[in-house]
Amino acid sequence: MLFDSILGQEHIKKHLTQSADNERIPHAQLFVGNEGCGTLPMALAYAQYILCSNFDGENNTGDKACNLKFEKFSHPDLHFAFPVTTSDKVKSKPVSGFYLDEWRQLLEQQPYGNLFDWYKLLGVDNKQGQIGVEEAHDIVKSLSLKSYEGGYKVMLIWMAEKMNTACANKLLKLIEEPPTNTIFILIAEDEEQIINTIRSRCQVLHFPPLAENVIAEALVKKYDLELSEATKIAHQCNGNFNKACDLVYQDSEDLLFETWFVSWIRSAFKAKGNKASIHDLILWSEEVAKTGRETQKQFLNFCLDFFRQALLLNYKATDLVFLEPKTNSFKLENFAPFVHGNNILEISDELQDAIYHIERNGNSKIILTDLSIKLTRLLHKKAA
Repeated sequence: MLFDSILGQEHIKKHLTQSADNERIPHAQLFVGNEGCGTLPMALAYAQYILCSNFDGENNTGDKACNLKFEKFSHPDLHFAFPVTTSDKVKSKPVSGFYLDEWRQLLEQQPYGNLFDWYKLLGVDNKQGQIGVEEAHDIVKSLSLKSYEGGYKVMLIWMAEKMNTACANKLLKLIEEPPTNTIFILIAEDEEQIINTIRSRCQVLHFPPLAENVIAEALVKKYDLELSEATKIAHQCNGNFNKACDLVYQDSEDLLFETWFVSWIRSAFKAKGNKASIHDLILWSEEVAKTGRETQKQFLNFCLDFFRQALLLNYKATDLVFLEPKTNSFKLENFAPFVHGNNILEISDELQDAIYHIERNGNSKIILTDLSIKLTRLLHKKAA
């Protein structure tokens, strides 16, 4: 992958290539950034730069045969670890090695993709994946072998926050004192979920969201859109190129989530003093509970963003408002006054608690019904 094909993040590209040129490569690095900002493509390009002895800041100046292997992400000294779960293909003890074909397909088609896209590709979006202790055994085994081409070995761990405690503890010593010429690149969206002993052993690089003009230019080039349409989409995606691509195809999961959200909010408003509407909230909870846990968590995170946007609009911070609801007769400016300083913290806490309990395999129907009843009370709370 060429650095030139990665959107924005010029200061990070320069830092990584210069450190490699000066032979000052940290043995463990943690790339942290929100979905769609380019952490995974940057890690792939950086691994190629190191393994293929490229120079002058680009991946077409070194070993041509080596660079060719990276076109299909099949270099023997590049190792991957990522969240997996059981499926029709793998019935027990899943590890990344069983899913390498699907992984390379994701890298070719959606290098800016998210965890939801990955599970959807595997056909397991009703399950929660993790990087488990079996994966740690595989990592230790593969890195104990000599480099195939006699140079560096790179272990790229995507969504490193999905390592469970047993896996993290197993890898701790290896990350602290890796074999000669072995480099770890960990990629995460939420570094707080990675245990401190792992984080403290990594050099951390934070990736900012992509600028609107960078996304707009990329959309014009990739999809041949008019600049005005590309700019509008770039504003709506909030620095997330993966979401921008979904919006081009009108294929974003956010469109379904918005339908759920509007239905939920309308039922919650009607439920105060109307016992019949409680039935609508229960039916809504049953509907959402039928989906996979990853979908439910993704939806609740969408709700957090929606409430935040409403709060910003309520307090006239219009420059920070990018959300444009597609649902007819639902206007963000009409909803915004109901989200204010006297209820937003409680709403946020309840949503985050629901995500926490769903992640730990709580009964989704009960969790969502409880959340719905609490939301009814909170939305009717008066501003201070």
